[in-house]
Amino acid sequence: MTSRAWLLAIAVACLAAVGGALVGQHVYDMQPCPWCVLQRLIFVVIALVAIVGAIFGSYLARTVAATLAVLLALAGGAAAVWQHAVAAKSASCNLTLADKVLSAVGLNRALPDVFEPRASCADAAVNLLGVPFEYWSLALFVLLVIASILSMRAQHPR
Repeated sequence: MTSRAWLLAIAVACLAAVGGALVGQHVYDMQPCPWCVLQRLIFVVIALVAIVGAIFGSYLARTVAATLAVLLALAGGAAAVWQHAVAAKSASCNLTLADKVLSAVGLNRALPDVFEPRASCADAAVNLLGVPFEYWSLALFVLLVIASILSMRAQHPR
């Protein structure tokens, strides 16, 4: 695969993840906590970065996009681990880092159906096929790191 194809695949995977989360929320009543919504935001930002890198297509643009995708995916993975290990055991997520970031960005007010937290971390702790939802998110963030590295490697002749 070419670097551009990897970046587009990254964008599609991220947008599919957000789409799946929205189906879970609006169809199956799996209401998100601030950490869930923060991960959604990170997926959207990774998708935008990957699309920009693919569109501009220069070596520099693709390298910067892939590098940013790696860093953002690592942050998203950390958020997923924190959600599972700490936040899901807490009765309240108010005023956590996730809540502060979402408030600062303002998307929770601009697009509440997508970015507004609607549950506490403990209430949002659900399983999908027997696996905690945040582990699915973590798995995708790991795959995004790998895909981003493959995108960078695809630019170099062998």
